[in-house]
Amino acid sequence: MSLKILLLENVHDTAAKELAAEGFEVIRKVKLEPEEYDTILPTVHALGIRSKTKMPKEMLDKAKNLLCIGCFCIGTDTTDLGAAAARGIPVFNSPYANTRSVAELIIAEMIMLARQAGDRSMEIHRGTWNKKSKGCYEVRGKTLGIIGYGHVGSQLSVLAEGLGMKVQFYDIQKVLALGNAKLVQMDDLLATSDFLTIHVPKLKSTENLVGRDQIKKMKVGSYLLNASRGNVVDVDAAAAALKSGHLAGGAFDVYPAEPKGYSEEFKSPLIGCPNTILTPHIGGSTEEAQEAIGAEVADKMIKYINTGRTVASVNVPNVDIGGPLPDGFTRVLNFHHDVPGVMRDINLILATGNITYQSLRTGNGIGYIIVDVQSSEYALIKDSLDKMESSIRTILLHQGSGYRGVV
Repeated sequence: MSLKILLLENVHDTAAKELAAEGFEVIRKVKLEPEEYDTILPTVHALGIRSKTKMPKEMLDKAKNLLCIGCFCIGTDTTDLGAAAARGIPVFNSPYANTRSVAELIIAEMIMLARQAGDRSMEIHRGTWNKKSKGCYEVRGKTLGIIGYGHVGSQLSVLAEGLGMKVQFYDIQKVLALGNAKLVQMDDLLATSDFLTIHVPKLKSTENLVGRDQIKKMKVGSYLLNASRGNVVDVDAAAAALKSGHLAGGAFDVYPAEPKGYSEEFKSPLIGCPNTILTPHIGGSTEEAQEAIGAEVADKMIKYINTGRTVASVNVPNVDIGGPLPDGFTRVLNFHHDVPGVMRDINLILATGNITYQSLRTGNGIGYIIVDVQSSEYALIKDSLDKMESSIRTILLHQGSGYRGVV
């Protein structure tokens, strides 16, 4: 049986080619129509999505044969990760492949803001020739403040120093400063940065991280940029500061509420603010980033489907394999609730076979075990594991079709 892989939202061709090369049947659609959730979703074995497709518990219930989900983006918040884990469905993403693209966008926007180039461009498109130098600056010698010194923030730090900028950052983690960048406290960062850019994940603790109080503490005439998550900035407070002149400009690529499709109107208090660049969540939208994301996520999905490897999954225990499956052996994959006595029950079922490899990890109440076992009664093993009260899902991999020994 050929496994069906459904790729939505124009996932890059690289992913489709890699999955097809494994012998999988690849189905490509921009999106599923409402009625197709009941007809197509139950038939697919793996799903590839980007940031618009939502996979709540109700949708996962329809996907009866789903083995894994690939999020071809950074964020995974559109998928109910807990519900997926409770069904033995690993979710994979690509957290770092688009860092360069995001960092380059911020660099470009800082220069555009410093020169008020966005407003001048709109004016000249309307036939107005407004050549001016007042309020326009070089970025050389200016101070860049970075909130969140992770993969994007640190790469941005290096690029900014190459432009002659001074770089300072704030992070709740202990991280290594690159180049001449220095760690400062949040209030100092706000008060002394000419440009403030945010690169943090979507967490409860980062909601309105830069709100009305933080914006008041920013330097008069400074610039605010956000290409991380829409809810980390209070956009009403930002709009007020832009209109009052407290902020000299801003660039926003993400918003608290974003249109679900091309036909839906975008609304934001930031619309019409002076010297403000608004882009439609394109930080990671470059050909290079999408190709890298396509290759990375497809590879993770292939390795899980073919070998059971869950390394880099965001919602289930990360378990690696011991090596290629030996001749004559069956690989047993089992997701189960992490309760006392479960490993005793599993080992009793496997005791009749010859085991060459066994690896277990647990986390958030879920256990995942990979076992390579030599037994002619593998069907009975699967049946017995499935009948355990604590069992969530059991999958068998055999040498040959359906398993290629990818390590």
